[in-house]
Amino acid sequence: MESEKIEFIGDNHISTSVETPLRSDAFVKSDEEKIENIKHHFSKIMEELGLDLSDDSLAGTPSRVAKMYVKELFYGLNPKNRPSTTTFNNKYNYKKMLIEQDIVIDSACEHHFLPMIGYAHVGYIPNEKVIGLSKLNRLVDYYAHRPQVQERLCEQICNDLQRTLGTKSVIVVIHSKHLCVSSRGIKDKSSFTTSVAHGGEFEEEAVRNEFYELISMGKV
Repeated sequence: MESEKIEFIGDNHISTSVETPLRSDAFVKSDEEKIENIKHHFSKIMEELGLDLSDDSLAGTPSRVAKMYVKELFYGLNPKNRPSTTTFNNKYNYKKMLIEQDIVIDSACEHHFLPMIGYAHVGYIPNEKVIGLSKLNRLVDYYAHRPQVQERLCEQICNDLQRTLGTKSVIVVIHSKHLCVSSRGIKDKSSFTTSVAHGGEFEEEAVRNEFYELISMGKV
């Protein structure tokens, strides 16, 4: 049955596409319209749970949640919010590995809308272009701030950097904990998930091993 298939995908945290599933009219409404609609519907969820929205502590919750969803947690859904990733000519002809590691991942599982938190390590081997280091952090943050599946998050960051830098030699590794695993279902508090995406020179085992060695020793 279709419902059983849907439950299977969600319970097993399976991604169905490298692209985030979006409707064609996803950005027809303004952020303000979305906030008002989410506020209305979230208040109904709270009422169904039996909560008293006339209480001072709860009265503003639907509005806070709506603003948080649109402006903070899921701002990465809208392409207009993609950070500028200005590149520079590789004037120094630098051809060695460049790594930005321990980039904070603050995302949400798309199957349960529960937090997915951890770290990303991003490396690339320049060709004609290099990119400002902070741009790597901003790009990770952008793709993380949407309902996600971890392997998709890895691929989206990797694919974007490959296009931006004009090289396939990019690697992205993510370690994260999923509250949909630790707070529900199996309720495993200690496990975490690792995912990898790479291309170009990182397809070679020796190059990947160099990257892994560098991130293991590169603690400041």
